[in-house]
Amino acid sequence: MNSESHTNQLPYLGYGLGLRVDHYEALLENPGNVEWLEIVSENYLIPGGRPLAWLERFRERFPLVMHGVSMSIGSTDPLDHGYLARLAGLARHIEPMWVSDHLCWTGVQGVNLHDLMPLPYTEEALAHVVDRVRRVQDILGRRILLENVSSYISFAQSQLTEWQFLAAVAERADCMILLDINNIHVSAYNHGFSALDYLDGIPAARVQQFHLAGHEHGERLLIDTHDAPIVDSVWDLYVEAVRRYGRVSTMIERDDHIPPLTELQAELDHARRLAAPLLREAA
Repeated sequence: MNSESHTNQLPYLGYGLGLRVDHYEALLENPGNVEWLEIVSENYLIPGGRPLAWLERFRERFPLVMHGVSMSIGSTDPLDHGYLARLAGLARHIEPMWVSDHLCWTGVQGVNLHDLMPLPYTEEALAHVVDRVRRVQDILGRRILLENVSSYISFAQSQLTEWQFLAAVAERADCMILLDINNIHVSAYNHGFSALDYLDGIPAARVQQFHLAGHEHGERLLIDTHDAPIVDSVWDLYVEAVRRYGRVSTMIERDDHIPPLTELQAELDHARRLAAPLLREAA
């Protein structure tokens, strides 16, 4: 395990799922081993209506966390204060355990690309992102988590590795990290770096949450699709992450080809079985 202890003050939630409409009724009837839920923030930013009514029912049964896709923290466009106000309002309403988004940009000059675009890992970009994260945290009145994204291109101007950049953002902005294990595997394959070096470069005290998901093999690249079961190589990397970081809230994302809830519950059980002996050793 990393020498730096896991000292953040946010709670440990156990094993959870991304909340999807397909599973609304099944989760309320028989949650089984699902201990918490992650919502996509943008799905619930409209006041009132059925989505919020469902969400209030889940709030009564589960700890919730909010996960956004629209903060565009790396963009050169001004921060969207209207969006942040709605995000803060939803957070006040459902009182999530934490709020997260992605270390990326999603648009520029008012154009939304509807994708999570990677950043150049330069000192200039680092200073820009750190300043924006600090301002967002002031607006929301809380620390946020930032997630590493999958990527398929890199910038010749980059001066830092991705993990050095992510770690520096977290330390300088005093935010936390949502470490997506699948995304590390996908990007490591696509760019030819070591996924284990990535894990070794992230400070354990900043890692608050893990994502696990599936991907597909393209002609030359791995594609982050979140539409398939978790593969063995990602499970292996998850074991290495638990070995380094210890007890971290873990959840599974499935965004397409969504299976019955029981299949995802079985994957959660597998995650527990893999982590249990390592956590016993660390206790």
